[in-house]
Amino acid sequence: MSRLAPTLDRLRQLIDTGIGRGSRLPPERELAQRLEISRGTLRRALETLEAEGVIWRHVGQGTFVGLRPAGPDNAAITRVTNPDEVMEARLAIEPHLARLAALHATAEDLARMENCLRKGDAATSIATYEAWDSRLHRAIAEAARNRMLLALFDALNAVRNDKIWGRLKTETLTRPRQEGYSTHHRRLVAAIGHRDTAAAEQIMRTHLEAVRRDLLAPRAAS
Repeated sequence: MSRLAPTLDRLRQLIDTGIGRGSRLPPERELAQRLEISRGTLRRALETLEAEGVIWRHVGQGTFVGLRPAGPDNAAITRVTNPDEVMEARLAIEPHLARLAALHATAEDLARMENCLRKGDAATSIATYEAWDSRLHRAIAEAARNRMLLALFDALNAVRNDKIWGRLKTETLTRPRQEGYSTHHRRLVAAIGHRDTAAAEQIMRTHLEAVRRDLLAPRAAS
């Protein structure tokens, strides 16, 4: 029987009763020993909690309770920008991140991407699908191994957490579009796994152009 469900319950209880919001969790090795589980089970549980927004992880620094913090100027940027500008910025950054990921992704990076694909395909709600979609895009950004570009990606993601994005996604993410995005994602991860830099870059660009078209067309028509 899978130990994922009881592990999630124990982690949530630990967070609720023993660790304050914004605090760092113990290292994976220590936490796995404390819960008497394998590190593989622990990592799957942590990935689920991160997708739910319960925790966030920073490469090299650890795992923290709560939502990933926005940068100091993100709130101000959110007030003056708009979805069209954000999508333009994503198109400027994420295709290159996909190219770099095809060069630098490790087997562990690819396993995380595949897990995000599986979880997204199994999602039964828009919120859950969007959580795993976001986690996949960040896994690709992490695999690029460029801390400056990763910081820019996180800044864009923080702006995308604004409530206007939630409304746009709810209004525009139909089942056929979700299936189309999932197809893009599978092709993208396959290109990264095959070290096909040109294909990875182009598939990411095609995907984001489709997202921009779907998100913004209703606004343009109104």
